[in-house]
Amino acid sequence: MTLPSVHRVDANALTFDVRVAGPDDGVPVVLLHGFPETSATWGEVVPALVDDGHRVIAPDQRGYSPGARPDGVEAYAVEHLVDDVLAIADALGVDRFHLVGHDWGASVAWVLAAHHPERLHSLTAFSVPHLAAYNRALREDSDAQQRASYIGLFRQDRAADLLLEDEAARLRAMYDGAVPEEQVETYVRHLSEPGAMRAALHWYGAMTPALGDLPPVRVPTTFVWSDRDSAIGRAGADACGDHVDADYRYVVLEGVTHWIPEQAPHAVVEAVRARIASAG
Repeated sequence: MTLPSVHRVDANALTFDVRVAGPDDGVPVVLLHGFPETSATWGEVVPALVDDGHRVIAPDQRGYSPGARPDGVEAYAVEHLVDDVLAIADALGVDRFHLVGHDWGASVAWVLAAHHPERLHSLTAFSVPHLAAYNRALREDSDAQQRASYIGLFRQDRAADLLLEDEAARLRAMYDGAVPEEQVETYVRHLSEPGAMRAALHWYGAMTPALGDLPPVRVPTTFVWSDRDSAIGRAGADACGDHVDADYRYVVLEGVTHWIPEQAPHAVVEAVRARIASAG
């Protein structure tokens, strides 16, 4: 796995580590990672998109970049996370782009797409469905509630210490053997930096019920869910399309866990390529 070099990008009075690859005049594709990952999650995806002629932009998001770890849970509210993506794009001279997100990156992508459709050509989201569909599943579906029980732990003050103690044993276990060991070590090393894990968990602490009131998305959209995802159940995934008022494709990957970018990068590339092509 060879990742593009890191650029330091100043945005929203913070400094982000951003991996940028591909021709300057290529159609931009922005990739947003999830928790507990970094931009390295796209290591097998970036080369394929660059080969297609795209300009690929993959930031280490707020809390993950050493220069973008503000204090306080409130600094990690989703509106700030969305503003970061737009500010990074602006700093790199990018107006409209194709947006791709996994896990928390998908959540940020849904909010950005719903409120700033003029900035996007398309959206491809992995694992986490439209937040209105996910929120309804959490209210009404016992399976979704059971799968989301970890969120309560992640919102506790001691969560960062628990995940990192005993040489990050609990953090390592989260990857469920589906992520290559080299990438696990990259994530563990990164999230063991001073303040990194606590900042990443602030994303959970800043969650509010208002996320479930997200309006429909009106840009061409693909949602990809995997049937061995331990965090996201079928109820929310199947309902995702009810909240997209545009061309929509729903893909189910069989035998794949939550860690789609690492475990099934070819499926990621296929879904993104198909969405970009259909969006023109």
